[in-house]
Amino acid sequence: MGCCSSTEGKRDWKPLEERSCTDIPWLIIYILFCIGMACICGYPIVTGAASRLVSGYDSYGNTCGRKNDPIDGVALSGRDMTDKKYVFFLDPCNVDLINRKVKSIALCVSKCPNSEMKTHSELKQFALTNGSELCTYDISPTRYPSHSERFTKCPKLPVLPSKAVPVFHRCIPVDVGCYAEFAQAFITFVGDNSVMRRVIAGVMASKEIIMGLCVLALALSLIMMVVIRYISKVLVWILTILVIIGSIGGTGILWWLYVDHRNAANNNTLSVFGKEVASDNVKALLVYSIGATIFTVVLLIVMFIMRKRVALTISLFHVAGKVFIHLPLLALQPFWTFICLMLFWVYWIAVLLFLGTSGTPIKSNSTGVVEYHMQGPFQYLVWYHAVGLIWISEFILAFQQMTISGAVVTYYFTRNKSQIPATPILSSMGRCIRYHLGTVAKGSFIITLVKIPRLILTYIHSQLKGKENACARCMLKACVCCLWCLEKCLAYLNQNAYTATAINSTSFCTSAREAFLILVENALRVAAINTVGDFVLFLGKVLIVSCTAFAGVLALNYQRDYTVWVLPLLIVCLFAYLVAHCFLSVFENVVDVLFLCFAVDTKYNDGSPGREYFMDKALMEYVENSKKLGQYKPDDGDKREMKPMARGTLA
Repeated sequence: MGCCSSTEGKRDWKPLEERSCTDIPWLIIYILFCIGMACICGYPIVTGAASRLVSGYDSYGNTCGRKNDPIDGVALSGRDMTDKKYVFFLDPCNVDLINRKVKSIALCVSKCPNSEMKTHSELKQFALTNGSELCTYDISPTRYPSHSERFTKCPKLPVLPSKAVPVFHRCIPVDVGCYAEFAQAFITFVGDNSVMRRVIAGVMASKEIIMGLCVLALALSLIMMVVIRYISKVLVWILTILVIIGSIGGTGILWWLYVDHRNAANNNTLSVFGKEVASDNVKALLVYSIGATIFTVVLLIVMFIMRKRVALTISLFHVAGKVFIHLPLLALQPFWTFICLMLFWVYWIAVLLFLGTSGTPIKSNSTGVVEYHMQGPFQYLVWYHAVGLIWISEFILAFQQMTISGAVVTYYFTRNKSQIPATPILSSMGRCIRYHLGTVAKGSFIITLVKIPRLILTYIHSQLKGKENACARCMLKACVCCLWCLEKCLAYLNQNAYTATAINSTSFCTSAREAFLILVENALRVAAINTVGDFVLFLGKVLIVSCTAFAGVLALNYQRDYTVWVLPLLIVCLFAYLVAHCFLSVFENVVDVLFLCFAVDTKYNDGSPGREYFMDKALMEYVENSKKLGQYKPDDGDKREMKPMARGTLA
């Protein structure tokens, strides 16, 4: 369960050889945790809370559609509601947005009102005709028009026509104007409701164009993943030129401003106060100019030192493009991961709603209605359920990373690309499920340990907003920032640990240690890839969004009766960015995996007989050019041998 032993840490790097199960104790812990999540789901089902949520219940603790047991202290409880299957709210428009519930008495009725009723006499006629009593149970339908409490125990007039929601058996008003006051809160920024109506109407009128542009963004993202290897060199040069011009130009402007202000300060026409202000400005500009000069010189020196290592980034982008040609299904990994996350989140929300109706019925002293509260140890089930949301979500994301790593590792360490399995993605998933789920569970748990306190501190900061002093606010923000940075660093290390596990079948701790040592040995290369590479991918995202927005402007221009372009263009651009981010993030993961494979390859091989490289031709050219310039010296690999991959393990 802890870090692996030193014996395992000295294992030779053997790509895809000698597969063995890793981190089995953590897999057992994760399975037990998932069993606990299933038990939490079973608890509200067994206690009837799930059926209570689906069937609905009134304000007196009666579940609609069945016979109920009486509740102590609640006179109108324990009624037979077998024929009354729908929940009706006396004032359905009185919604508490903060607590996310309807602040109204709820009743079980046999039929939802299908027409508008403006008087209590109409309520009486509806009850006598349909057998559906819309006032509280202690009032007879014949007394609706004359009862003294009819204005508090009967529905608010006029009663709007409503329709039962499928599955959940709630009577919801058909006219959405009932919720106009809440919609108004969201559109007050517009100032004119007619503007909002025109915007929404325009979106509905142009839904085909919006869908077509979303498909265009998807196609552009797929094309970009293959084409980016051809334009990466141009983008890198553009980046280099922009950085040099920006740094030198900014420094020159600061020095020009310093000279200009110094000359102005020497002007005898200035007052005493003016001279003091000018003197302060001159001193500040001098400090800024010196600082900018030092920064520019250091930046240019670093860029000069790393100029050759940028070539490695370009080569890795080129090989990554080839990977997607040989493994096109890699591009669909975000899609399958998104579906898995959505299914899990729907399940999680459903169980959370079940837990909200679980527990002991208690009559509220303030409202007089029955509410359900879990008591004793059961009240902590929600916290367990919340941890499950984070850990299982991180597990799903980590499984995607392990799958990508396994597929790319198979591609890299296969000398003859024709011998790549017919289904490398499925083969990688199979290896992960069979051998490395424990490693995935451990890595995702580490991220969960950091994410939970960060989310708690973020929640505390939001709750105390405007109440705490400046020092406490600063400390909370600093803690959240530090935890966020730690989470990002651990996520990057986890990804490389998954790659090392996919290569060598070692446990999480051993893989993380080996990957960390290799990354430290190649620190400048890592810096070049994470700066230049990330910027190139960012430009790719900008290009996709820009092309989609441009196409959207051209398409909407032909719709002359459509005047407001803000919302549809915003929807399209947002979707385009999200799609580009998902797909290019996979591209980024592939580049990171390729880099670690390349670093391992160059560490334990030198191209001599018996120690041939596994790398692609583009990377081989980079190594050869580095050797000619005397910048690359093969490592002896700590006297360890990197054995070739066994063909039998490819299937």
